[in-house]
Amino acid sequence: MFKPLAGTRVLDLTNVLAGPFCSHQLVHTGAEVIKVEVAGRGDLARQLGADAELNLRSMGVSYLAQNAGKKSVTLNLKHPDGKRLFRRLVETADVVLENFRPGVMTRLGLGYEDLKAIRPDLIYCAISGFGQDGPWVHRPAYDQIIQGVSGAMSITGGTDSAPLRVGYPIADTVGGITAAFAIAAALNASPRGAFIDVSMLESVLATMGWAVSNYLIAGVEPQPNGNENPTSAPSGAFQAGGGLINIAANKDEQWELLTDHLGLSALRDRPEYATRELRKKNRYALKAELEAVLTTRPAREWARELNRLGVPAGAILTVPEVLSTPQIADRGFLARYADVPGVGHDIQVATTGIKVDGAPLTVDDPPPRLGQHNDSVWKELGLADSELDRLKRDGVL
Repeated sequence: MFKPLAGTRVLDLTNVLAGPFCSHQLVHTGAEVIKVEVAGRGDLARQLGADAELNLRSMGVSYLAQNAGKKSVTLNLKHPDGKRLFRRLVETADVVLENFRPGVMTRLGLGYEDLKAIRPDLIYCAISGFGQDGPWVHRPAYDQIIQGVSGAMSITGGTDSAPLRVGYPIADTVGGITAAFAIAAALNASPRGAFIDVSMLESVLATMGWAVSNYLIAGVEPQPNGNENPTSAPSGAFQAGGGLINIAANKDEQWELLTDHLGLSALRDRPEYATRELRKKNRYALKAELEAVLTTRPAREWARELNRLGVPAGAILTVPEVLSTPQIADRGFLARYADVPGVGHDIQVATTGIKVDGAPLTVDDPPPRLGQHNDSVWKELGLADSELDRLKRDGVL
């Protein structure tokens, strides 16, 4: 299997989602990810998720979702022996990844300048809500906070419902992917060694496309458009029989194919629909004309037929529905781990959405129990059993 980061060691000090989602990408591309967790408690995500019993076992669903393939060690970075052990581990590492508030690692004596003295070619990536400088640098940040201040919520929903939170933690995941891309790029540099500053706020803004560029370049402030695509018409969500269907007839030929298939070719002779700009101006009247036909049959039937014609369309599915489709279930996107320790039953988790040479990127091992790799990792550094026992008694591990 294609593993371009094989031989790369990543020390992951991150919690919850943005950082762990970054190292989730890295471990699937071959990196050895050592998850350095707080002694006695671990990643907060271990206590988060929809299964309360798993939360009590420190194997919460939120943790299981993006930690397969990693190793878990525990370490108290506030203890002198914990700092000493971490520095020794850095000597063996290529990457350090953290998502503490800016300045925390420096105050611990473990910031980039401290660690670079140990490992000059170290790639150090810090993920934070607002970056490592600026007037908001010390603000606490969670996904929903970033969604709000980024403007993403202001354009999500319709005029009667915005602002709305995006229905999944988009700021965390976008921040994580941005960090993974930056780390992979830095690993390709020669010579190596860099401090990478990833701002979740800037990462989200970078992905907002037309919402940002229309304002910056054309001076047009973005507005909430609900399920309508403001760049074209007919393009958006339409009521069909039994549910909604997305249709994106953005090209003139697609507009013609759509109206022919719906038996509405006469609409093309109407002056209010003669051009793309006129169709945009009269989109809601046009929407009503199309829905009068679309509501006569199920959304999935229309989607199949329109896609065959070359008109992009798709029924609006629930998460369980899309996960059960052959498109997802049969491509290897979901990984299954049998009888996971600490869980007591099989689990399925999402991978990365990447296939290389026809094969999805996978990892062999399920998400680890807290401190599962303490003995193997610390013994690799030369620690004897007696010293490990002492460090455990002292609360270092």
